[in-house]
Amino acid sequence: MSSVEKIASRLADDTMAAMKETGEDRLYTEVAAVLGASSQTLEEAYLTEIRVRLAEVTARRFLEEKLATSRDKATGQAPG
Repeated sequence: MSSVEKIASRLADDTMAAMKETGEDRLYTEVAAVLGASSQTLEEAYLTEIRVRLAEVTARRFLEEKLATSRDKATGQAPG
């Protein structure tokens, strides 16, 4: 992993935590704009890291819902 990728990864982790704490789900776009003003390379690496993390959150939520539905069916309960 290059130093740019390491920086982007750490910044993406920090941004995801800040988004969770503040409830601002588009905060990452503001951070990207700040990065883009000084380093397009870091901005691109950061956005890649953010996309990966956001995709993981979406996929995990989907998987949890599927498992909950399956378990509810197995026990004869209504979903929810």
